[in-house]
Amino acid sequence: MIIISRKSQGIAAERELLHKFWNTGKFIAMRAPGSGAIKYPVPDLLVGNHLRRFAIECKTTKSQRQYLRSEQINDLKTFSDTFGAEPWVAVRFPDKNWYFLSLEDLDKTAGNNFVISLESAKRKGLFFEEIINSDPLSSS
Repeated sequence: MIIISRKSQGIAAERELLHKFWNTGKFIAMRAPGSGAIKYPVPDLLVGNHLRRFAIECKTTKSQRQYLRSEQINDLKTFSDTFGAEPWVAVRFPDKNWYFLSLEDLDKTAGNNFVISLESAKRKGLFFEEIINSDPLSSS
């Protein structure tokens, strides 16, 4: 049995999503390998075209809930505001779908952090196809 570290799983998920954006033929994407490891607020993925720019924090979990630290969300917001990108959190749950959530759709925890449940992601999130085909004037 091969055991893959959480970090390796996260990197693989980021790369999977990066390729999904490139394969649309509508977007270019880059992965920021230093995200979370440097002192600057950097998203996991930066995706864009002539109409839209996305700053994306990627998460993958084997659980029914994904927790995020408030610093991660604050950094994503800071980067997005400065760069002029739409901030999104992309989460892949055990059902293998990617869900994209705006920062407003994240639920706060008692400790002032954030959580996304699979149930909430299904209710509030967008699928990959929806985010790449949505109207930029009506996005969050």
